[in-house]
Amino acid sequence: MDGTVLVADDDRTIRTVLTQALTRAGCKVHATSSLVTLMRWVEEGKGDLVISDVMMPDGNGLESLPLIAKLRPGLPVIVISAQNTIMTAIKAAEADAFDYLPKPFDLPDLMKRSARALKIKRHLHAKEAATVTEASTDDLPLVGRTSQMQNLYRLVARIMNTDLPVLITGESGTGKTLIARAIHDFSDRRTMPFVVAQNNDLKTMDGPFDLLARARGGTLVFDEVGNNDDEAQARIVRMLDMPGENAPRILATSQVDLAGHIEKGSFRRDLYYRLVGVTIEVPPLRARVEDIPLLADHFLTKSNRESGLLRRLSPEARYLMRNYSWPGNVRQLENMLRRLVVTASELDITKSEVEATFGQNPLSEPLIGGHENEKLQASVARHLKRYFDLHGGVLPPVGVYDRILREIESPLIEIALDATAGNQAKCADLLGINRNTLRKKIIDLDIRVTRRRKLM
Repeated sequence: MDGTVLVADDDRTIRTVLTQALTRAGCKVHATSSLVTLMRWVEEGKGDLVISDVMMPDGNGLESLPLIAKLRPGLPVIVISAQNTIMTAIKAAEADAFDYLPKPFDLPDLMKRSARALKIKRHLHAKEAATVTEASTDDLPLVGRTSQMQNLYRLVARIMNTDLPVLITGESGTGKTLIARAIHDFSDRRTMPFVVAQNNDLKTMDGPFDLLARARGGTLVFDEVGNNDDEAQARIVRMLDMPGENAPRILATSQVDLAGHIEKGSFRRDLYYRLVGVTIEVPPLRARVEDIPLLADHFLTKSNRESGLLRRLSPEARYLMRNYSWPGNVRQLENMLRRLVVTASELDITKSEVEATFGQNPLSEPLIGGHENEKLQASVARHLKRYFDLHGGVLPPVGVYDRILREIESPLIEIALDATAGNQAKCADLLGINRNTLRKKIIDLDIRVTRRRKLM
């Protein structure tokens, strides 16, 4: 372990112990009992890590975190405090502290966390040196400054070190699994396994118990839990009723309305109530428009580094992206920018290049402003007109007919399958097409089919 550590604590014994331990580990140490002195060192550029008490004779260490972050972005701060309440931990998390330890702390544990902080700091420094420009949010697990995301951050901070089960809901592409990962990575279980359970993991009787063994003491996530059939749901219930020692934290994600599926008989009520200790609702990207420029810069920086290129968005392209509906949410935005970084012809990504990419999703714009009794044909016509208007007098890419039919066909089949509880024979009859034709379309359109217990 190497680097310079700034230690601030009004307890002389703690300063001495930390100085000796960190020095033996190979670090240089500057120790002080004054918050003013600590801030002067930070402003002068000293230190690769800060270890600070909260209550100091001349100030509050937590209240100084925003200033430290402003003066030295990326400088990790480990907060130690005798005020070992959940509120202190929450405040530390909200202030972007690297870590928080209550007093009395375990010295070997603090040394491990210090080594991890210094390692991450060196990694970030190496990346910054190799990159012309860096976004300040580049290595954050979640990106967003809107009130919706700030509320989400606060909720994550409050629950991350509890054992309550968490159900994370939201549309596809909003980052539900990413939030599950953040809850794990910022929790006391961060050094333990993080296991995401898929449908195949629950097909056998032993599947749930194999998952328990893999996630022992860590976090177990049931991804898109609403897609599991009756047997898999029953196995999850039995597993949750017999967790045993070193049980993992249980998280689940769902893009479907589980409460609605309970009413339809396609989701177990007892499983639902075992998963909803806390519910986190992830907003769609269109509900947090102000975050789109921030996310765009974040993904652009990441894609530039991966490709070795240096693209940027023109003002016109940026404006167009901010006013798009993003039906695929954050995942669609990221994939689009990765593609544009590679395919753009100039340094600046132009409005026309963004429009061409949007042209591959002709029915993405939500039907805004429609009348309550408007017929389907009128809604589609109005929607298609907006699609053509989006291109600003330039014709869309060729192949509009097939693209639009595909966009309409996919939700029609998905809704028909849902109405027939996943029974493909009944769905084919409902649609008036051959059963083999339906199967081929399911494969071609990459439609997920889930059988349910009851039919409508």
